[in-house]
Amino acid sequence: MKRSLLSEALYQVGALIVAGIIVHIAYVTVIRPNADLLLEQQNVQQAVDPDFVPERSVYIIMKDFEQETCIILLLWAMAIIGLKMQQTLTERALLDRTLIQVSKGMSILPEDARNYARPSQALPEQEQAYLLPRALISGLHRFQTTRNIQDVATTIKDICDTEADRMDTEMSIVRYIAWAIPSIGFIGTVRGIGTALGQAYQAVSGDIVGVTVSLGVAFNSTFVALIISILLMFMLSQLQLMQDRLVLDTQNYCDERMLRHLQVPEKGS
Repeated sequence: MKRSLLSEALYQVGALIVAGIIVHIAYVTVIRPNADLLLEQQNVQQAVDPDFVPERSVYIIMKDFEQETCIILLLWAMAIIGLKMQQTLTERALLDRTLIQVSKGMSILPEDARNYARPSQALPEQEQAYLLPRALISGLHRFQTTRNIQDVATTIKDICDTEADRMDTEMSIVRYIAWAIPSIGFIGTVRGIGTALGQAYQAVSGDIVGVTVSLGVAFNSTFVALIISILLMFMLSQLQLMQDRLVLDTQNYCDERMLRHLQVPEKGS
């Protein structure tokens, strides 16, 4: 477990570093040079033709540091979500396997519980840590110990509820990113408006280029941050849906293939 947590932490740090490098290279080599060129051309055309209306360009919309930061955070969150989705799909694959050998009409007695747990215990160590094997092994061991079916059902439910809480807790960093992205966009808005107000004297004298550029920074940063936030929240909701289904399907698996077959012999029989 400690090794898994360490590898996951290293993956998250590495994903952030890689995302930052890739996005910064793209900004330095493509986005900002093209944005500066377009802005220079538009300024020249506005000086020649007062009625000139500049076209909105993706390069200009994306050129500021706030947008760059938002994209880095998006890629970082996508890397984390991708890892969690891959882990969830791997665990779901166990639901298609027969981990408890019991046919229709057969009963599982407390004395036989250990034998029925052996297929799950024979799994590789990594797979034994998954939700389904843990629920089956714990339930069968509980049945052997207490000889009480209700205790088995409670044990399985507690394990599934704990796993759901754990998965929800591990997504706290993604939820923080989803909150931080609009906040960074708002920082760009404040910065742009503040700069525009500082250039108000130029607008009074007839030069509105500085003011319009600063207001562009304000609106573009908010626009990009909100779009990214919507996309990230959609991916996060899909991951949460997958994880919730995994927990529910695990409970159904245990109910249909184990709980309904449990039987406690009557005393004296």
